Amino acid sequence: MKIKFVEREKIERSRKRRSKYRALLNALDQLKKDDKAVEVSYKDEKALNSMRTAVYQYNHKHGVKIKSGKDPQNKKIYFYREA
Repeated sequence: MKIKFVEREKIERSRKRRSKYRALLNALDQLKKDDKAVEVSYKDEKALNSMRTAVYQYNHKHGVKIKSGKDPQNKKIYFYREA
C-alpha cells in the first residue's frame, strides 16, 4: 500500500458540484458589480436557506460579495453583487 500526502486544494478542485442550484450559480457568474440582480422564487424557508448556503459557499470560493434580499409576500429572493 502506498500512502502519499497531497494538497487539500487538489481534492476540492477535482470534485464537481452537482446541485439543484446549478442554474442559480451559473447566473451568479454573470452578475456584475452594482448592475442587475437575480430573482429566484422559492416554496418554503428550507429551500430559501439552502439557496443562501449555496450562494455563501460561492462567495467564499470565488472571493466575491453577493448579498441577498427577500420578498416574503411573493416568495422571491434577490441576489446582487457588491464590491
